[in-house]
Amino acid sequence: MSETKQWAVAAERPALIGVVGAGVMGAGIAQVAAQAGHAVLLLDLREGAAASAIAQTARALDALVAKGRMEAVECAAVLARIQPAQSLAELKDAALVIEVIVEKLEPKQTLLRELDALLGEGAIIASNTSSISVTALANGMQNPGRLVGMHFFNPVPLMKLVEVVWGAETEAGVAEVIEVLARRWGKTPVHAKSTPGFIVNRIARPFYAEALALLQEQAATPAQIDRALRAAGFRMGPCELMDLIGHDTNFLVTQSVFEANFGDKRYMPSLVQKALVDGGRLGRKVGKGFFVGLPEAAGPVEAPQQALAAIGVVGRGPLVDTLAACLDLKGLTYTRGESADWNGLSVGDVHVHLSSGVTAAQLAAEWRHPQLAVMDWPLAPGRVDALALSVAPQLDAAGLAAIEDVWRALGWQPLRMRDVPGLAVARTVAMLVNEGCDAVWQGVCDERAADLACKLGVNYPAGPFEWLPLIGAPALVATLDGLFAAYRSERYRVSPLLQQRRWSEPGHKQA
Repeated sequence: MSETKQWAVAAERPALIGVVGAGVMGAGIAQVAAQAGHAVLLLDLREGAAASAIAQTARALDALVAKGRMEAVECAAVLARIQPAQSLAELKDAALVIEVIVEKLEPKQTLLRELDALLGEGAIIASNTSSISVTALANGMQNPGRLVGMHFFNPVPLMKLVEVVWGAETEAGVAEVIEVLARRWGKTPVHAKSTPGFIVNRIARPFYAEALALLQEQAATPAQIDRALRAAGFRMGPCELMDLIGHDTNFLVTQSVFEANFGDKRYMPSLVQKALVDGGRLGRKVGKGFFVGLPEAAGPVEAPQQALAAIGVVGRGPLVDTLAACLDLKGLTYTRGESADWNGLSVGDVHVHLSSGVTAAQLAAEWRHPQLAVMDWPLAPGRVDALALSVAPQLDAAGLAAIEDVWRALGWQPLRMRDVPGLAVARTVAMLVNEGCDAVWQGVCDERAADLACKLGVNYPAGPFEWLPLIGAPALVATLDGLFAAYRSERYRVSPLLQQRRWSEPGHKQA
């Protein structure tokens, strides 16, 4: 009997599924399994919790029926398949049991050992842990090969991604069956090695961390940072998203990944977020976080105040080509000069450099050109409605006004930031790509899984290996090197894989 065949009963539609933990995640997993045709036993040791979760699921499905998105007959059939269990012993005939209890190692280990002793030899045990090592969870089990991570994302019925996480003991057949099962449940599975944060919670850390670093430097307001990242194609800005997740939850995950990586500065928690947690500003669930209530909608972009100065597109590379595309979309006239040793726009006599992780003040001194500014990366032509910029101390008011008028002509709200390295989009996306490269370099996942995880797990507009050709490895490495030089922090060390991509690109010397 093959490894896969031994465990295959778990993926069959009539197979009984057990779910332990009737919180939001557990209830969602039970619903998805029942909608796929499985009988489900939902267990929670809190009195009445399972019944309450099933009642909440009924209300959610009734709402779908009312909207015409589900037939009443189907709704009734799904609910009939989910039954509350009163004790662990009732799950003994389950082909798969998924634990969704508190995110702590010891309680999970205790439960998993009990399930291991209870279930038949061909049953699979899965943990929905978001950050705990599956190898550690399997420690003490008699049959550790049957344990696999099956990490869903909230809300489970809507989010497509499932991380299939391999511990050191996980049998290949077990992971393969869980992949098949996830697809039958309408999900998109990606395989991940059991390392801190797996794929999503590892690669996504810079999205929050860079925003928090900018806030600590008082480089911009939460609203400005969010506007800049939304303009780059993200559905929500990092500050708004942290408010939605809950700062206590987000801080604990960051702390967990930081500690699991032995204090690697790349994952260091933020004093800004700790202050919010300590002050009870936990986000939307308490009505205040970075924002009180919901953030205000962005206003329209004003029209230019005067005739535009002459515009030139300077340098070469993917980001420069994107700049030209933005100007073409608005029908703006410009000249093109590819022979310069810098990349960006000339606006009259002002040089506006594409961010490379170096401040405007430093560039003005190095180039001996006081009329200088730095612009963020416009990554979504046709969708950009705001873009950050910083200016050298010597840039005069007329020069700044000329830049801002070009921004308005492009339909971009000028977001004036403090002169910090990397601005908002450049430093954030460079770090996301770098983290994705490191995950692949270290064998956590492959490139496809990294891209899918970012798009389906956290709704990013692209994955790290989709951004790579749009930005170019030389520009990414130059930005990270610029940040490293500015902060002297290992946080900005370049992944060996990204370095390899840099040297393999034609014209790699041009950042």
